[in-house]
Amino acid sequence: MTTESGAKTNLATANWSKVGWANLSWPVGGRFVSLAGFAVLWWIGARLAASPQFLPSPAQVLRVAWTALLDGDMPRDIGATLLRVVVAFGVSMAAGSVAGYFAGRSARANALMDPWLTIALNLPVLVVVILVYIWVGLNEVAAVLAVAIVKAPTVMVTVREGARALDPALEEVAFVYRLPRLRRLRWIILPQLAPYLAAAGRGGLSVTWKIVLVVELLGRPNGVGFALNLFFQNFNVAGILAYGLVFAVIMLVVEAALLQPWEQRANAWRRGA
Repeated sequence: MTTESGAKTNLATANWSKVGWANLSWPVGGRFVSLAGFAVLWWIGARLAASPQFLPSPAQVLRVAWTALLDGDMPRDIGATLLRVVVAFGVSMAAGSVAGYFAGRSARANALMDPWLTIALNLPVLVVVILVYIWVGLNEVAAVLAVAIVKAPTVMVTVREGARALDPALEEVAFVYRLPRLRRLRWIILPQLAPYLAAAGRGGLSVTWKIVLVVELLGRPNGVGFALNLFFQNFNVAGILAYGLVFAVIMLVVEAALLQPWEQRANAWRRGA
């Protein structure tokens, strides 16, 4: 009896190992194959290009990136850009979340905010950046403010839908037990809004850093956008690719390490986890 039970256990363990290995290895292996294919296509394109300056090879771009890292130019520019991204992202998330909550909970507030929201959503990024620089000046406050003005409306739209979807039964429970506002916010409102906040944050980060690059290109003396502008003026494609790819990799790591787990955790209660 014990032998039969042990055999079944070993068989189940072997089957689980096969399935588990397949489930774990395929996403990692698939990404590796995809990245390798991208590198091969890039190398082929560089070989077929009319000039190495037009499309440098991956090895050339890596050398440029390594030199910029050793010189300290790339860390300084990336650090300045990351600081602007963090501040602008925080301001836009805070402002958009508060405005979206009130718009979703109050018909009057939504009626007042909706025309402004429509205008903000349809204003081109370039127009907003130029106007803010003219009105505020070529400084850090203007850079952060321009990004927040562009990004906050999209956060507001997402959070507004979440506020409209709040469960009224839970609100009645809070009213019956006379929960203080802070406890109601902590235990009833925020858990229901968490998936919408996570979705707005994950989508907002990718847009925020792209807008920051435009802001830096137009009016800041440092940052990745400023460096890309210099490379463009000198027709330095290798420098453009080096800075662009390194910064994109950093933002992908931030999204995979922070935002994706946050989004999964925010949606866990909906799956009963």
